[in-house]
Amino acid sequence: MAKDQSRRLRPALLQTDQEVLAALLAFPDYTPSNPEYRREALQAAWQTMQGKQSLEVQALAAAKAARDEANGSEWRFHNLMLAAKEQVIAQYGRDSAQVQALGLRRKSEYRGRTRRTAAGG
Repeated sequence: MAKDQSRRLRPALLQTDQEVLAALLAFPDYTPSNPEYRREALQAAWQTMQGKQSLEVQALAAAKAARDEANGSEWRFHNLMLAAKEQVIAQYGRDSAQVQALGLRRKSEYRGRTRRTAAGG
């Protein structure tokens, strides 16, 4: 048995196992001493694995779709907030308290340009 069964198996290893199962099913006189390894048990385990893998793929697709929908709604909300800020600036002016309440800097808070004086002379 494997040591660390919490990690996923490599696809090549699973492919090899499926090939071994196909070859094993071709043996007409295969009768294991342990009933856990009978043909029916091996085929049932293989079918269960395929079913679980199919469910995983469907769940991943649903998660990706949900992520895309959430991302789209986040961008829509963000763009609406940017436009709303522009509307506040247009309605109240750049130097209003309403602009400051939105977390923006008022026009009067910016430092004006200063002229450079010529050094030396």
